[in-house]
Amino acid sequence: MIRIGLTGGIGAGKSTAARHFARLGAHLIDADVLAREVLDPGTPGLAAVVDRFGPGVLAPAAPGDDLGDDPGDADGPDRLDRPRLAAIVFDDAAALADLNSIVHPLVHRRTREELDRIARAEPDAVVVHDIPLLYEAGLAGQMDLVVVVSAEPQVRVERAVARGMDAADVRRRIAGQADDARRESIADVVLRNDGAEADLAEQVRAVWRERVLPLLAARA
Repeated sequence: MIRIGLTGGIGAGKSTAARHFARLGAHLIDADVLAREVLDPGTPGLAAVVDRFGPGVLAPAAPGDDLGDDPGDADGPDRLDRPRLAAIVFDDAAALADLNSIVHPLVHRRTREELDRIARAEPDAVVVHDIPLLYEAGLAGQMDLVVVVSAEPQVRVERAVARGMDAADVRRRIAGQADDARRESIADVVLRNDGAEADLAEQVRAVWRERVLPLLAARA
């Protein structure tokens, strides 16, 4: 199995690059998706978050949102109010560390489950790990190839705003993440994504031809 670590800051185009890798045949494991799954209603992860941060981080299910076992029950289990939790941990390093201590082990476990599932079905698979905090988490050493997607800060802000985010919030998030120099210090390949998606797609295809296929051939 070939493992590719894919990372980049908010608005850089990491998820777009991940889709293009998937079109070439890679299996995608998205850390953000797993992080949401482990805090779904009724999970031990959500219970641990409520235990640490209190019931105020919950948003009751809307009437008619039937998530329970009883078909006649109009109200499902409580959900995590993600914006409220984000507001709590955003400027509180200790609170963020506590949240990460709950979420990261659960995401790691789900990642191993996904890798095992893929390996059983396709032992020589190419797996792309879409991990926003790859640098911060120190996971580069676990990857066969690290790909960083980079774009100018203003381009990133414009893209995120186009998706409905607030510009000031985007700038705060950029400031709170590792800068491009730190990300690129762990990169085997840097994809520049200040232009059109077609340009990024061609760069992904070049990585596949020049880096991924030789790795697969070497292990055949």
